[in-house]
Amino acid sequence: MSYLVVFVLDDPERCGDILDAWEMAGAPGVTILDSSGLGRVRQAGIRDDLPLMPSLSDLFRRQEARHRTLFSVVKDQSQVDAIAEATQAVIGELDQAHTGLLFVVPVIQVFGLHKRESD
Repeated sequence: MSYLVVFVLDDPERCGDILDAWEMAGAPGVTILDSSGLGRVRQAGIRDDLPLMPSLSDLFRRQEARHRTLFSVVKDQSQVDAIAEATQAVIGELDQAHTGLLFVVPVIQVFGLHKRESD
């Protein structure tokens, strides 16, 4: 069975370190998204300078409202364990404040995970 590993990183400045650690831990690839949690959006305050129909980039333009969400599909539990250990080696124990949230979801099917060269 494959697994989807998702990590919401609290400090975007640490993203490069986490990416290096995941690569060393065997992640076959990592997708990175800008994201924000409800707490950060509320902490930043409601903005009155937004257009009537704001885009996501308008909503998250303020740096203090940002996280990075990283995810990767891995082939087995040993890779999940290695990525979780590598993440905590960089960021600290995830039960501490201001580190992030890592969760894992089983994946029933994966298409395109193992690429082959074109003829």
